[in-house]
Amino acid sequence: MDKFMQVAIREAREGIGKGHGGPFGTVIVKDGKIVGRGHNCVLRDNDATCHGEVAAIRDAGRRLGTFDLSGCVLYTTGEPCHMCLCACLWANISKIYYGCTIADNDRIGFRDDKFDQIFGGRDKLPGLMEELDRDECLKLFDDYMSMSHENY
Repeated sequence: MDKFMQVAIREAREGIGKGHGGPFGTVIVKDGKIVGRGHNCVLRDNDATCHGEVAAIRDAGRRLGTFDLSGCVLYTTGEPCHMCLCACLWANISKIYYGCTIADNDRIGFRDDKFDQIFGGRDKLPGLMEELDRDECLKLFDDYMSMSHENY
């Protein structure tokens, strides 16, 4: 398994263990080093926008002292929703590796598929996103579903 995806999974496990939100953890890497990390904190912060990718982008921006994350690679446990995908584009993230797919997100109760049907367009971003370590991320999703958690 990819070492950066392992860290993203650990980040997600930390968040779900504390009841912060869904099983979505993210790390941002530049020049082989983690420069940002985050997990879903929608429930903790009562903030519908505090997805793992957004939290990690904010963290990387603070750490690097810039909003421009050109040359950075993002690793996340679930394929980014449209909000997060657009945030990655605004931040100039160069590549996105995701574990579980939009369909997997839907399977565990998240509405990403609805927004994907409305907005579409992923086909217009060739080479930006690539699936990685799906089986390991599916185990995370299964563990999340076996826990007591709040649906949102």
